Amino acid sequence: MTITGELLIDGGARPGTGGAIHAVDPSTGATLDVTFGGATKADLDEACALAAAAFGPYRATSPEQRAVFLETVAAKIEAIGDDLIVRAMAETGLPRARLEGERGRTMGQLKMFAGVLRDGGWLEARIDPAQPDRKPLPRPDLRLRNVPLGPVAVFGASNFPLAFSVAGGDTASALAAGCPVVVKAHPAHPGTSELVGRAVQDAVKACGLPSGVFALLHDAGIEISQGLVADARIKAAGFTGSRRAGLALTAIAQGRPEPIPFYAEMSSINPVLLLPNALKARGPAIAPEFVAALTQGAGQFCTNPGLILGIDGPELDAFLAATAEVIAEAPAGQMLTPGICKAYTGGVKALAETSGVTEVAHGLDGGHGQGRATLFSVDAETFLATPHLQDEVFGAASLVVRAHDLAQLTQVLAALEGQLTIAVHMDEADTDLARALLPTLELKAGRVLINGFGTGVEVGHAMVHGGPFPSTSDSRSTSVGSLAIFRFLRPVSYQNLPAALLPAELQDTNPLGIARRVDGKVVLA
Repeated sequence: MTITGELLIDGGARPGTGGAIHAVDPSTGATLDVTFGGATKADLDEACALAAAAFGPYRATSPEQRAVFLETVAAKIEAIGDDLIVRAMAETGLPRARLEGERGRTMGQLKMFAGVLRDGGWLEARIDPAQPDRKPLPRPDLRLRNVPLGPVAVFGASNFPLAFSVAGGDTASALAAGCPVVVKAHPAHPGTSELVGRAVQDAVKACGLPSGVFALLHDAGIEISQGLVADARIKAAGFTGSRRAGLALTAIAQGRPEPIPFYAEMSSINPVLLLPNALKARGPAIAPEFVAALTQGAGQFCTNPGLILGIDGPELDAFLAATAEVIAEAPAGQMLTPGICKAYTGGVKALAETSGVTEVAHGLDGGHGQGRATLFSVDAETFLATPHLQDEVFGAASLVVRAHDLAQLTQVLAALEGQLTIAVHMDEADTDLARALLPTLELKAGRVLINGFGTGVEVGHAMVHGGPFPSTSDSRSTSVGSLAIFRFLRPVSYQNLPAALLPAELQDTNPLGIARRVDGKVVLA
């Protein structure tokens, strides 16, 4: 499949005239072939108008039709073959194995949502039959189902060029819900985005859907991104990126004449608690596992363990000594973009220059665009008094907070911002303590895990990839897993509708064969 650098609108491709975008090989700094044209306001207006026009017929498609469409998208992505992996490697510096796995995850998400559609649970169909003889007042016939919100804007992420990008989880869940999608490609991997975008566009054609169901735009600045969120025809948006950009776009979404849901994943340092008995029994053994999680993908994961919490003493000293030995041999990792590398270097420098913060160890120096792992230590008093120590440093840097005692450790926990994940390392003898801490952990994170690290987000039905602010802008949702579909749905209640007007999922005969809640009880098909 040839990369042309064009925008994908109305089922076709066209040059963008809103400025030039060039992909860069992060390992060399060299500009890659093909110039990508940014969208203009006219391109944005047309993409949104087509999405709005497509919404009616697309939302009217059956769950089975949309399931087949998602499966077709997955098949079209697979059919791109090695060209997709090679281009993504060139644009991101990520290794082949990582990208092949991410491609599999991307296709798996699409197929998962196809299964969600066929299951029917996402509709949350409910029927409260009429009770005309009820005293003192009769009850009307009430029926409920979820319906799609409308066209959705999706912003590609820098660190997952496939799974959180053009056909990633935000797009898959929105399309499953019945919402057309306008994607703003990430400028770090425009070629990868075009290849996947063409696969989605081909699937739209193959399934006979309106052309406005999908569009792909490039933005040479920030005007198109801002305009996309502000456009009155867009009814929700999904974003993964920095806190600064996320908050700026959230403000636009909330400041519109008609505010819309803006699901932004922004900032998380994913604390790791080392409870006393686990630290005493196996602190040094935890060290290599921690460093492996810290340095995976050069630390460029939103679930990277950027904070370690423990009680000061010889056990924590032993953990730090073992960790320092492993980090000292850790090779530098390739950063995704020159900008991310520069920001990481600046973040590490800011930590090193903070009064009271000590560097414990750093990894091996690297080549162009690479970042070395670094571990710092600070006492709990300084951490509590220095707000910027909670700022995310996007890369393989972590800070160990040394508490005097359990009371101070609890104080640090209470002061933490919202997180995507919190990991607890414990032994059986720590169970009572872990039980006592769990209510606090539930309030601080979207996922609590035991004896592991947050890196590696399973795509499934019980996964939450979200959390309290600033990890996300809406802690009630998840961007990974089947529950993600509910971000782009809303409930509608139907009162006393004649049978001829009822949607299939609410008809007495239950033609879709789905489970429904009838008069308060779940009735299986």
